[in-house]
Amino acid sequence: MYEANTAVIGRVVTHPVRRVLQNGEQLLSFRLASTARRYDQGAGDWVDGGTLYLTVSCWRRGIIDGVEASLQRGDPIIAYGQLRSNEYTTRDGAERTDLEMRALALGPDLGRCTAPVVRKTFGRPDRTDPVERPSVDADTAGEPATTHS
Repeated sequence: MYEANTAVIGRVVTHPVRRVLQNGEQLLSFRLASTARRYDQGAGDWVDGGTLYLTVSCWRRGIIDGVEASLQRGDPIIAYGQLRSNEYTTRDGAERTDLEMRALALGPDLGRCTAPVVRKTFGRPDRTDPVERPSVDADTAGEPATTHS
């Protein structure tokens, strides 16, 4: 079966929870809400449309560790991964469908927040190149960028 990758922009609505499965594999999951918004000319304001809720599942160790260290409930994020629908029956006998994204990449939505970047070294101490960032101070315009550690 072909599974298309897609991006969803939204907000983390539950605390990310890490679980260890019976086979020893680790899983981290949380719920994500994405609300459509549009500008209403008549009202002169933005109005909310429908909200899409989905479960984001993280299976890769790098993503699990990164989410655990970086994201929490309420954070605006961009999630990218494979969407699947899971059908199940509740204890009451009701049929339900849950939308799940198996995350390939996650990160903060920098249009709605700021976030420091801490690069992982992946066990190779020789790969800790400092990040060069231009100075934002007007008095130092035109000078070489400073290195932040």
